[in-house]
Amino acid sequence: MTELETLREQLRRQQKLASLGMLSAGIAHEIQNPLNFVINFSKMSERILADMRDILDDIEDVMDKAPQDVAERLGDTAENIAELNDIADDLTTNMQKIREHGERAVSIIQGILLISRGKEGERLPTDVAHLVHEYVWLAYHAQRANDKSFNISIRENYQDDMPKMMVIPQDLSRAVLNVVNNACYAVKERQQKAVAEGDTAYEPAISVSAGIEDGMLRIAVADNGTGIPDSVRQQLFHSTVTTKPIGQGTGLGMQITHDIIVNAHKGEIHLDTAVGEGTTFTFLIPAVS
Repeated sequence: MTELETLREQLRRQQKLASLGMLSAGIAHEIQNPLNFVINFSKMSERILADMRDILDDIEDVMDKAPQDVAERLGDTAENIAELNDIADDLTTNMQKIREHGERAVSIIQGILLISRGKEGERLPTDVAHLVHEYVWLAYHAQRANDKSFNISIRENYQDDMPKMMVIPQDLSRAVLNVVNNACYAVKERQQKAVAEGDTAYEPAISVSAGIEDGMLRIAVADNGTGIPDSVRQQLFHSTVTTKPIGQGTGLGMQITHDIIVNAHKGEIHLDTAVGEGTTFTFLIPAVS
């Protein structure tokens, strides 16, 4: 009877999880439609602004060719046109940001839908360069949201015309996010130490690259932060170890990353670090396009 009651309780929990999964999938699907409208209207607004700039350019050309007395009478108009061009540039930048973040939200929703449809862990053809770029900046903006003073240089180098790779996109993105988060914490910690010591020469930076080398998909994330001491490095992929400051990490990030790269993708993780100089994580995954 005890075992039966335990099974019933497990069944009730599974039913609740299934209901929650269906609800999440429904919400994600409904959100996707208005997001598509936001993205499409931002693209349309960019085209309208481009047309407006063309018209303003034509007006400026006419004014430049106008007689001197006419040009003098239109002096204020020229200033207004210049101001309109500046406004159009600002609006175009805003539209591009709306489209960029809308597309990022769509990609997150697609990941939720993949899981809800039972495709979690399935390899899909993926633009790895785009995925890495997206989650590098997602990690950076997450740090900025918590600390407005956080500002670093991010250098990206992606192989041109890299074919789509068969990877598990939602898992690989999580691994990239984990190591970039660690890199952000490392450079932030070193920057704080540099400020405390009066060192103005230190410039925090993260370098990210992705490409295919010798039949392997290679993703590297390097930082010039604090580095990882040997005591942590030896147990880095254990569930109780974190590279983040105390109270700011669960200790699960690198274990999850190891499982994603080594177990799920049959790849390798290489670590190169020096205390006080920085750390480089390199993912090597068999390149299957």
